[in-house]
Amino acid sequence: MNSRLSIVIIALLICPLTNILRAQETSLLDEVKDSVVETQYVTAAFKSTRVIDGQSIEMLGKGSLDFRILHRFGPISGGVDNLFGLDQSYVRFGFDYAPVNDLLVGIGRSSTKKEIDGFVKFRLLQQSRGATVLPFSLVLVAGAVVNTLPFNDPTIPNYFTSRLNYFFQPLIGSKLTDAISVQLSPTFLHRNLVALSTDPNDIFALGIGGRIKITSRIAFMVEYFHPFNGLVKGVNQDPLSIGFDIETGGHVFQLHLTNASGLNERAFLTDTFNKWAKGEIQFGFNISRVFQL
Repeated sequence: MNSRLSIVIIALLICPLTNILRAQETSLLDEVKDSVVETQYVTAAFKSTRVIDGQSIEMLGKGSLDFRILHRFGPISGGVDNLFGLDQSYVRFGFDYAPVNDLLVGIGRSSTKKEIDGFVKFRLLQQSRGATVLPFSLVLVAGAVVNTLPFNDPTIPNYFTSRLNYFFQPLIGSKLTDAISVQLSPTFLHRNLVALSTDPNDIFALGIGGRIKITSRIAFMVEYFHPFNGLVKGVNQDPLSIGFDIETGGHVFQLHLTNASGLNERAFLTDTFNKWAKGEIQFGFNISRVFQL
């Protein structure tokens, strides 16, 4: 009886001790898990793949198709006779598709000069926090613009290559806080054909874009480009656009005021002639609808 009683007493003592050790082990494992810091990628620096006219650092998820309409009216300075610009219209519609993550391809057609443009956009680096800290995102964009208007003088030799323009952009952007994002857009534009032999084929420009979040669905936007060469001083103007992003579920509406009627990189960099100071401001909007294929 004594031996049996001893075994029972020892078992009663060991069981609570085993539970305590298991509890401590579980607690230690939880602490180790909590101490592991994971890499968190920053998203939604901008609500759209475009700031306003130019590309943003934002991408689409794999299998997403974005049907996008860009619309500009004429200058407000046109007055009542022109219904403050509403009688005029400049339109681009296009499709952007992401076959895989971090890659976006797009094609569009603009009413101005009947231009067709296409681009490829690749995210090389994505802003991140946690285990890997990277304070900015880097996105590369390369594209081409084709003028489909008839040649001015059909009696002389004309070549298809004369219709082509190319552009390249390394986009550098950062979401500074949950409410503020900024972006730099160095831009290189090559024109195969220029009006005068003295005009440069290559134009270099710098774009600056920003976003200030007002509510969960509304943000204030600004975008400005400064071409450094190749344009006529006092005639060509730097494109400046300000406006608001409004997110409504699957749609993103961008309402803005701008002095640029061009709706692709070649057009808004080289064909902006309106002056803000003279009230030559155009109302415009962009509509984006994303479908998951």
